[in-house]
Amino acid sequence: MKKAEQRTIETGLLHAADAQPLISDDIISEEPAPDVKGNAWNMIVPITIMVLMMPVSLLYTGWDPARFAPEANLGSKIITALGNGSGSTSVLWAVLTSLFVAAIMYRTQKIFTVDEMVALAFKGIGSLMPLAVLMMLAFAIGKMSKDLGTGLYLADLSKQWLHAGLVPFVLFLTASFIAFSTGTSWGTFAIMLAIAVPMAQQFEHTLPLAVAAVLSGGVFGDHCSPISDTTIISSMASACDHIDHVKTQLPYALTAGAFSALLFLLAGFTA
Repeated sequence: MKKAEQRTIETGLLHAADAQPLISDDIISEEPAPDVKGNAWNMIVPITIMVLMMPVSLLYTGWDPARFAPEANLGSKIITALGNGSGSTSVLWAVLTSLFVAAIMYRTQKIFTVDEMVALAFKGIGSLMPLAVLMMLAFAIGKMSKDLGTGLYLADLSKQWLHAGLVPFVLFLTASFIAFSTGTSWGTFAIMLAIAVPMAQQFEHTLPLAVAAVLSGGVFGDHCSPISDTTIISSMASACDHIDHVKTQLPYALTAGAFSALLFLLAGFTA
């Protein structure tokens, strides 16, 4: 029997009597070395390095003197560089730097050997493969929708019966449903933005409002979805029952989502 199954569940404020805490077997199977003392800096330092590397990487990837105005001061140049930096490249560099610093710290403290760290790294990469495949398919659907003109077709089709003021409201609900069903907000963005932008242009509606409806609906649906990676990780990190976690967050999320839908409906008719 696995250790997770052997774990007794105490009744009280933290868990219900029939709760099944969602604890990763990988976390349970990793036994700390008996001669190694816990050190909070082993977590604080790598995370701090990762956070600090993000703006540094954005500055490096976005620093293009050709974009700067001749009279721009240093502050304006920094803001311009940050806005034009590559987010994906910066995230990659930040994570790799953080992992490298963590590996040095763990090796010097003799917490892990080099072989153990390599094995753990590949185990972590392998666990993210389903998410990577889902994202790849979502972006493929978005690219196909854009190339086929799906947004223009739907906009022209719905223009016959859909009032322009309902566009942000409908986009919000659609993005929420897709994100809840797929468990990914970024995949929803890839699919819906290729449809929302042409619809907003076809209806001569406010483009930022349509994009905001898609982004808001994607985040809302992803937050509520029981198959979302963020929801699952939250349950794992807090060692609580997964369904209990979903049930307890739904009242708050649905309240915020209902108000958001109402505001998008009002904004659609007043914009």
